[in-house]
Amino acid sequence: MTSHVSAPSQAPAPAPQRRPARRWLWGLAGVAILAVLVGAVVVEMAPASAAPAEPAPAAQTPSNDACFACHATPGMQTKLPSGEALYLTVDPQVYNDSVHGKMGYACVQCHTDITGYPHPAIQAHTHRELTLALYRSCQACHPSMFQEVLDSVHQKALAAGNTDAAVCTDCHGAHDIQPPDEPRSRIPKTCEKCHSQIYDQYKDSVHGAALIGDGNPDVPSCIDCHEVHSVQGPSNSPFRLFSPEICAKCHADKNLMDKYGISTDVFQTYVADFHGTTVTLFQAVTPGQEPNTPVCVDCHGVHDIQNVSNPDSPVIKHNLLRTCEKCHPNATTNFPASWLSHYRPTPEHAALVYYVNLFYKTLIPTLIGGMALFVVLDGIKRIRRHRRGHNND
Repeated sequence: MTSHVSAPSQAPAPAPQRRPARRWLWGLAGVAILAVLVGAVVVEMAPASAAPAEPAPAAQTPSNDACFACHATPGMQTKLPSGEALYLTVDPQVYNDSVHGKMGYACVQCHTDITGYPHPAIQAHTHRELTLALYRSCQACHPSMFQEVLDSVHQKALAAGNTDAAVCTDCHGAHDIQPPDEPRSRIPKTCEKCHSQIYDQYKDSVHGAALIGDGNPDVPSCIDCHEVHSVQGPSNSPFRLFSPEICAKCHADKNLMDKYGISTDVFQTYVADFHGTTVTLFQAVTPGQEPNTPVCVDCHGVHDIQNVSNPDSPVIKHNLLRTCEKCHPNATTNFPASWLSHYRPTPEHAALVYYVNLFYKTLIPTLIGGMALFVVLDGIKRIRRHRRGHNND
């Protein structure tokens, strides 16, 4: 009995030494499993976060050299069913100097239906039909940009039946694609292809002359106001209503305006005056509805904005009445004198307005503060009187 009873007391003795070891092994195994799981998650997520903006160039099958063996021939052309000549010559040097050529892209990445010779018959009847069929290949490498284009004024015009509306290759080219903003003056010159009259106005404006003439990179080009691929304009959005916000991108930027000695008061005083306040209320109360109040472009112009020192500027003194008459047809000669020309009133400029403002800035807080103080003191007096009456009872 004695040995039978003592045996159990001696058997557990090694257990305290083995249990920590087992716990340590289980902990190590848990850490290893966790590391594997974390590694799997990282590997899974890495391609999405580090995915290149464009797919890598595909293997050139057939090679570009095979394409150029025929298409480098000068004067190569065919005739479309419309009778238009379709020129098929591609200068290898031009293509190799293009964005796609320098990156090593193959012709067949765009011409996906070409796998050998003879080529499939061209289905388009006109040159424009062929362009509208081929530009969709841009979507394969530029899906996000292509999606933005679908919301643009150009694409909506195309969907409405205007086959002349701009598509990718109209702006960027086909075999000769170059960086669209090098130099930056290339941007308005690209838009000139379709909007030549507007370009003529812009190039002579204060913005266009600085960009195209002087190469100033700080002034707005077409895409700074109308956006790049999701091009917007007055024909498909409440563009006019939100146009002050477009102007604010530059004219409310103090660092940029200080660089050229222009005060941001130009924008801030507009927002604070009757016109700007009304537009702000329209945006808040009736979003998307066009206000009957002038915005920046109604006074300064749109594409033909002039420097305020230019005699032809619509906002200088001798032209201002004519500008005001667009909204106020009964305006008298002295009517423009009520406008402070985007200046804040000071003792030197609009002294009467400045002192009237100062008077009310002093009077109103004094009156309201005095009334508030009277109410507080009267309340304290009434509370004390009530307490005395309660104590007397």
